[in-house]
Amino acid sequence: MTDTTTPAAFTKSEMMIVAAARELAGQRVCFVGVGLPNIAVNLAKRTVAPDMELVYEAGVFGARPGRLPLSIGDPTIVTGATAVTSMFELFTFYLQGGLIDVGFLGAAQIDRFGNINTTVIGDYDEPTTRLPGSGGACEIAINARQVFVIMRQSRRSFVDSIDFRTSPGNLGGAENSARIRQEQGWLGRGPSVVVTDLGIYHFDDDGEMRLDSLHPGATLDEARATIGWDLRTAPTLETTPPPTADEIRLIREELDPGGAYTK
Repeated sequence: MTDTTTPAAFTKSEMMIVAAARELAGQRVCFVGVGLPNIAVNLAKRTVAPDMELVYEAGVFGARPGRLPLSIGDPTIVTGATAVTSMFELFTFYLQGGLIDVGFLGAAQIDRFGNINTTVIGDYDEPTTRLPGSGGACEIAINARQVFVIMRQSRRSFVDSIDFRTSPGNLGGAENSARIRQEQGWLGRGPSVVVTDLGIYHFDDDGEMRLDSLHPGATLDEARATIGWDLRTAPTLETTPPPTADEIRLIREELDPGGAYTK
């Protein structure tokens, strides 16, 4: 019998990380950034995807970080690496070479089609907030076979229209996206999964996000109240299984012992 914790024994952030990690079951090569995506991917490697190879933007392939990286340039990301290359070689030969199965990204804003903004909040010339920008996210979103997104859900982040399209998702819909991706020679199919602190989203055939599962304690009313468009839901809305005791232990003792991202 699987050992599970009670709903009161885990935080919403921990539930989000566990749900995102489980979505990676069976994946082989994952391009990941620091922060929440990094914790989720490393949890997946310790649980549902032990053979998955981690790729980091700094030029690292097949890493197993010894601790939580502070940034993409933290030396710990080369721990146990299969290869360490230049960023140019990584993006050219691995990403643009079609060798990345999943790109795992975060976002400041996302719309119903999975288009991502990590550049500015507000007008580009006079923004309310200037964000870090793309880094390698745009190239990952274009060329990874699939894109997974992890982010906390609110009306400020799940918006009807993003302020700046840093990384393309399904653009204006699946048909339009497929045409543009083919015309531009992009390798990826676009976003597949969005995991938040409230639930798990996948995408319908027309490219729009669909809520498939609510996390324990979350309600459909809460999900609707924290999204900037008319929320689409699956015909049968599931409940996400709670974290196991081992998943919580791995997060708290190995992946984020200081609680930087999980409290």
